[in-house]
Amino acid sequence: MKHVVYVLTDRNRSNLHVGMSTDLLKTMEFYAKMPTLFFDPSKQLNRLVYFEEFSSEQAAISRFKNLNAFTKMQKQRLVMGVNANWIDLIPALKYEQLQTQQNWLASFSRVA
Repeated sequence: MKHVVYVLTDRNRSNLHVGMSTDLLKTMEFYAKMPTLFFDPSKQLNRLVYFEEFSSEQAAISRFKNLNAFTKMQKQRLVMGVNANWIDLIPALKYEQLQTQQNWLASFSRVA
């Protein structure tokens, strides 16, 4: 099972939230459905700007704790190092998941 540590932000990049999940897309759907659960509407966390995958839960927890201790400036530098334009990564993840499902279905139909 994959463990993911991620960073979310709002449209103004004023809040940076670090989280951890085993199903990143499901977690992003949760944030989309419950936009005001943690923050007021103007600070809706709706952009995935950074994530790391880990194969072990302990490694993910360790990295989560490490990133949580970062200052806002350190988190900004981390994101800008891999995503300088702060592009929302959710559409790419959804596309990747769709491609994986289609490949699986194609290989399954060849076997049957």
